[in-house]
Amino acid sequence: MEGKVLNTTKADSVMPEMLVVSSSPHIRSKETVSRIMLDVVIALIPAMIGSIYFFRLNALKLILISVISAVGFEALTQKIFKKEITINDFSAVVTGILLAFNLPANAPWWIPVFGSGFAIIVVKQLFGGLGSNFMNPALAARAVLLASWPNIMSTFTLPGPDAVAGATPLAIMKFGGADATASATVAQAGSELPSLLDMFIGNIGGAIGETSALLLLIGALYLFIRKVIDWKIPVFYIATTAVMLLVLGVPTDQLMYHILGGGLILGAFFMATDYASSPVTPLGQIIFAIGAGALTALIRVKGGFPEGVSYSILLMNVASPLIEKFTAPKIFGRAK
Repeated sequence: MEGKVLNTTKADSVMPEMLVVSSSPHIRSKETVSRIMLDVVIALIPAMIGSIYFFRLNALKLILISVISAVGFEALTQKIFKKEITINDFSAVVTGILLAFNLPANAPWWIPVFGSGFAIIVVKQLFGGLGSNFMNPALAARAVLLASWPNIMSTFTLPGPDAVAGATPLAIMKFGGADATASATVAQAGSELPSLLDMFIGNIGGAIGETSALLLLIGALYLFIRKVIDWKIPVFYIATTAVMLLVLGVPTDQLMYHILGGGLILGAFFMATDYASSPVTPLGQIIFAIGAGALTALIRVKGGFPEGVSYSILLMNVASPLIEKFTAPKIFGRAK
């Protein structure tokens, strides 16, 4: 081997570059929080336009007040807590839009202000900010508003410029126009259900952002294309709700009214899929969705409210840590 001298200087200069690696994670993505949240805002635009078309300036007013309040409370809270102000990540904008989507068109201006304050300050910032909230902020705010001002939150208007009060399809099926237990609004509106076409398009009474299944599904399709959400939670949620409704005795001719009515489409695609408050494991997502679907059907049929999406998702949000504990994959190499 004499005469063959290794060029150690060259080797020493190359080897460190070959062996030095960065710390984990090694999978990199161009996606950012602001990009994902912006995608959600874009996906909500069709339903936002539809809400303004059906409920006129009342819907526009509620959306603007809700978004401005959410962004303002986010900046103010982070300023008080001496944290970095992150209102440019669009997460507060998403919360504001979703909260407005859950309000009736005739709600006074202070309802979205109070709701935004509760969602941002109590549910989000007091628990550590974005990613640390244990439940969906917009749904938590809606639940508080419904408990505090049930008359305001349960009085809906029909689409059109006159803002005439009317019952939602779920309320009509729950109470019936001539039922003695029906509310005054339902009794005045009568028990005639709208056509399924009106249900699909959104020409019905209800919260301003939940009525048009068509426009919500267009937004959901965009989220699927952008790979912002996964199919498991929405599909299992809606399917479980449908099956449980049939098990609980809902007539088959009313099933599509339950699927298209209320907040099922909005909740399944835009709120149950919240990254922070839903499981991340595939099996956990399925269990989460099945639980939410079963609870939604149970509340609608056996509960005192015609709707059950908000409470079912919130209950499963609370159960998410337990679900993840039992569905987390085993770590390779760990001793028993």
